[in-house]
Amino acid sequence: MFKKVSILLVLVLIMSIFAVGCGGDGAAENETPADVDTSLTDLQERGTIVVGIDDQFPPMGFVGEDGELTGFDVELSKLVAEKLGVEAKIQPIDWSAKEMELNSGNIDVIWNGYTITAARTEQVEFTKPYLNNEQVLVVANDSPYQTKADLIGKTVGAQVESAGLDALKADTELADNLADIPEYDDYLMALLDLGTDRLDAVAIDKILIGYTMSQNPDKYRILDESLADEYYGIGCAEGAVALREAIDIALDELFEDGSIEALSIEWFGENIVIRDVDQLTAADFE
Repeated sequence: MFKKVSILLVLVLIMSIFAVGCGGDGAAENETPADVDTSLTDLQERGTIVVGIDDQFPPMGFVGEDGELTGFDVELSKLVAEKLGVEAKIQPIDWSAKEMELNSGNIDVIWNGYTITAARTEQVEFTKPYLNNEQVLVVANDSPYQTKADLIGKTVGAQVESAGLDALKADTELADNLADIPEYDDYLMALLDLGTDRLDAVAIDKILIGYTMSQNPDKYRILDESLADEYYGIGCAEGAVALREAIDIALDELFEDGSIEALSIEWFGENIVIRDVDQLTAADFE
């Protein structure tokens, strides 16, 4: 259970994100109004929206058994693209350079289990959150470790430039007392090391490890004490207000017609997509 002060800080962060780009006299000076920026019309004229993903992040984005890119976020981006009148072009990227890829114009959106953080809001235009997630600690199923305290003096890995790495380092009581925090190019490489003498635990997205555990029963175990509660959002380039607002509208339409619920059930077995952030309370995190 998370401390209520942490919950309130999360909610304040989320609501402050939505305040950006809403117009009015208090708008930030460097904001581009949606009625003058061309972020939406540019890609509509081009006919495609380039979606940057980490293709080693099941079930959000990964290479399926047929060799094609698939996953919840991949399929959701295609539904949103259809609403925008364009085709989604799925582009695997170096996740450690995702913001650079976005703001250099190589991709139009970052969309693959992309956690909303205060630091990232300084670099991208975030849509409203659509999924609630946690950063957790996972160990091998036969591991002797039961609590975070058991990991003191041990080695805990995470993906480079990931929310899991940020959450691990933010837990200074644990991080400052670890033997090492190796950073991996992707989580699948970290999980391969888990249970060997190279790695004792991994800080990882609960959605990712939950899916991985469903595919590999009895191989991994999640510790009860999580690192952080968080939200996934879609990242647009700085100033791309029109595109961000259009994606938010498309998501609302997918809620209304039931498409997003059907997709969630297909990938997660239940509807875990969130819609009205302003209605979240502390009880939603307990």
